[in-house]
Amino acid sequence: MSPRTTPPFRADHVGSLLRPAGLLAARQDAASGKISAGELRAAEDAAIREVVAFQQDVGLRAVTDGEFRRGSWHMDFIYQIGGIEKVPGNLLSVFHNEQGDIKFTPDAIRVGRKLSMDHTIFGDHFAFLKSVAGDSTAKQTIPAPSMVHYRSGVRAVVDESVYPDVEEFWGDVSAAYAAEVRGMGELGCAYLQVDDISLAYLNDPEQRAYIAARGEDPATMHLRYIGLTNGAVAGRPAGMAVTTHLCRGNHRSSWVASGGYDYVAEALFSELDVDGFFLEYDDERSGGFEPLRFVPKGKYVVLGLVTTKRPRLESKDELKRRIDEAARYVPLDQLCLSGQCGFASTELGNALTQADQEAKLRLIVETAQEVWG
Repeated sequence: MSPRTTPPFRADHVGSLLRPAGLLAARQDAASGKISAGELRAAEDAAIREVVAFQQDVGLRAVTDGEFRRGSWHMDFIYQIGGIEKVPGNLLSVFHNEQGDIKFTPDAIRVGRKLSMDHTIFGDHFAFLKSVAGDSTAKQTIPAPSMVHYRSGVRAVVDESVYPDVEEFWGDVSAAYAAEVRGMGELGCAYLQVDDISLAYLNDPEQRAYIAARGEDPATMHLRYIGLTNGAVAGRPAGMAVTTHLCRGNHRSSWVASGGYDYVAEALFSELDVDGFFLEYDDERSGGFEPLRFVPKGKYVVLGLVTTKRPRLESKDELKRRIDEAARYVPLDQLCLSGQCGFASTELGNALTQADQEAKLRLIVETAQEVWG
């Protein structure tokens, strides 16, 4: 085995990182009008320079901005798509953890005109990251196009007078994302990650029942979402690696869905046009490695064996044993290692300390070096 020089890397990470206290305070001050937008930007710039240096010191080949300019991994992006408006939420989201449930009703969306991509969303974020990344690979994360639809369904968010033909809506979602991917390519992005909860959620029978209850077909929804992403990345420039991360929910160390990848695995691995798959595999909620038998040659699986939800530090022996188990279904040379999800999909972050985060990232790097060289 040998280290990989192109993404995904043997030791990698999903992207979001715990926000430092000073940055959280600056965001609160900006929201209350105590500091200007320019002062917040300066605080973000300083924090991102520091977190890039931190990732490099840990030994990661790919660096992100930690999603430090975002409050949420996905909604900060979706609200910037042309034609999408923010409206009060009316769907209750329930996240689970060992202590109980966390309930909240986030803001929702409404499609009030034909969708468009009026600018490269997070383009300025990426440009700054690339300017401070040095020799490291600057990695950009964006939510998958399915996130425009999954939580509510088409008619709950799309005005029928705007899209009387639902197929036109799907086509415009994919076209808008394709414009985003082109824009990122023009900025020099060589590593783009498309974050997707839907393809993981659909493995959960309760989530499929939810889709059916609103009048849509859970047996084919994953195929629709795969098609959306394929349309978005079909025109990506040569040299841009695209990966996807499948998540079952990650908010304040809590989750939404459970279930292995069996329901979507064959179509996911054989049809989704990406270079690698970041898969949660940190506990029993993720099921076994058997679905990896569908991964074709030339594609990579980044095993999310290190949990980002709890501070307990896994042992190297434990990780190596599980890597060996996965290698029964897909060759070891097609495997990599990462955390199970981001450390802070929302700015509140998971219930870990900065020291916990560092220890887990160093463990990933050291274990990968011992397994793959």
